[in-house]
Amino acid sequence: MQPIQLFDLASRQAEWLSVRQEVVAGNIANANTPKFRAKDVTPFQSVLENQTIGMAKTNPAHFSGNEFGDTGTTGSIGVEEAPLTQEIGVQESGNTVGLEQELTKTGEIQRQYSLNTALVSSFHRMMMMTVKP
Repeated sequence: MQPIQLFDLASRQAEWLSVRQEVVAGNIANANTPKFRAKDVTPFQSVLENQTIGMAKTNPAHFSGNEFGDTGTTGSIGVEEAPLTQEIGVQESGNTVGLEQELTKTGEIQRQYSLNTALVSSFHRMMMMTVKP
């Protein structure tokens, strides 16, 4: 039986959201640290572009994709310095953290995580309905 790619994708996004929440929490914790540069993670879209999802092999005569060197590697989640905004810029202390922006990011992360878990729950429920006698 082939793995269901939706669960892999949802797991990858949950991992990305976890890393992003950790980075944002670090930014908030260092909001008053002199010369601290705000950080953010690479967008999830770039993680998706680096991830290969193979086609399901439904017949023994089909090619699975692995015969051609497809390793199925996943993209890495990179942490980089956040771009400066016109609202915050560099403060007198050399710090670039804007608390309003970081709190907005935490709200976005929470909404994306809720959507992720709701989709996985719905898909799981649909799968269980097809298996029940």
